[in-house]
Amino acid sequence: MSLREAFLDQSCACKSMGSPFMGRLLAILADHWPEKSALARKFSQFEGDIGPAGHSLPLRIAGGLHALVLSNAAPDLAALYPPHASDDTALRDGVLKALKEHEPFLLDWTDNAPQTNEVRRSAALIAGARVAVDHFDLPIQLSELGASGGLNLMWDAYALEIEGSRFGPAMPAVTLTPEWSGDLPPDTEPRIATRAGVDLNPLDPTRADHLLRLTAYLWPDQPERLTNTRAAAAIASGPVHRGDAIDWLSDRLPAAPEGRLHLIQHTVAWQYFPARAQARGRALIEAAGAQATFNRPLAWLSMETDGDRTGKVGAALTLRLWPGDLTMELGRADFHGRWINWSHGQAR
Repeated sequence: MSLREAFLDQSCACKSMGSPFMGRLLAILADHWPEKSALARKFSQFEGDIGPAGHSLPLRIAGGLHALVLSNAAPDLAALYPPHASDDTALRDGVLKALKEHEPFLLDWTDNAPQTNEVRRSAALIAGARVAVDHFDLPIQLSELGASGGLNLMWDAYALEIEGSRFGPAMPAVTLTPEWSGDLPPDTEPRIATRAGVDLNPLDPTRADHLLRLTAYLWPDQPERLTNTRAAAAIASGPVHRGDAIDWLSDRLPAAPEGRLHLIQHTVAWQYFPARAQARGRALIEAAGAQATFNRPLAWLSMETDGDRTGKVGAALTLRLWPGDLTMELGRADFHGRWINWSHGQAR
C-alpha cells in the first residue's frame, strides 16, 4: 500500500465512523502530501503495513496536527478545525503551512504509534462483566492487556444507560449511551477488588503531555469523545505497568487469589500482538482456565476485530469462562462504542 492509498483508505474509514472532518483532512493529505519534506523522507522509511493495522502513518500525522490545535501551538490551524467551519482550500493551505512551520514537532510526534483509550468501549465491558459475574458472583481481580492510559480499567465508575435503564453508579464519572439492540445485560452488579493493566508504552492521564497524546488521537468533529476522555482521566487510578502484555500476564495468572474472579479484558488491542504472542497468550489463559475452580474462576472478555464485514463493521464481543470452558458470543460493537448489537448467546 502506498502512502497515498493509506491516506485515502483511512479517510474512508473515518467517514464511515462518523467523522467527515477527518475524511476531508486525510483526503487533502493524500493529494497534497509535501513529497520533498523531512516528514516525507521519514515516512518513506517505514516498511510493512503503514495502514491502520500496522504503523498507522495517516493517524500519526493527523494526531500530530490535532495536538498542535489542542495545545494552542497553531492558532491559524485551530481556526480551521471544528467547531469552526472551513472550506477545502482554506483547510489545505492551513495544513500545508502547519506541516512546514511545525515540522520538528511533527517529526518527534510521529515517532510513536497512535494511542487511543476510547472510553465508550467500556459500555461493552460493563455489559460483558455482568455476564461473567452472573455466572461467578465474586469480587473481580481485573487485568487489562493493552491498557494505554488505563481509562477502561475504570468502567465500574461509569454508567451504561440503555433506553431508560441504568447500569452502574448513581453518580458516574461518565455516562455511556450507545445505540443498543437486543436484551438488557444481567442485573448482577460487578465488584472490582483490584485492578491493573499493562502496555508497551503506558500513558499517565494525570500528566498534561500524556493527556494531550490521548486526546489528540480523538477526532476533532467528535467532541463527545473529548469530553468523555477528560472526565475519565480526572478519576483514573488503575495502575498500568510498562511491559510486554503476555510476559506480564504469565506472572499475574498464577498469582490470582482464592475468592476472586480473575477477569482478563482487552479492546482492539489483541489484533496488534504478533501472532506468536497471541498463540502464547491463548495457551497461557487456557492452561490457567484448566486449573480454575468455582472459588477461583477465570474470565476472558474481548472486544476485537474478527474480519466480519457482512453487516455493520465492528468488533466481536466474546466471553470465555472457566471452569467449564464456556464460550459466549455476546454480540458486536462499533470500534468506538457508538452502537452495540447485543446477542448474549448460548454457551457452546
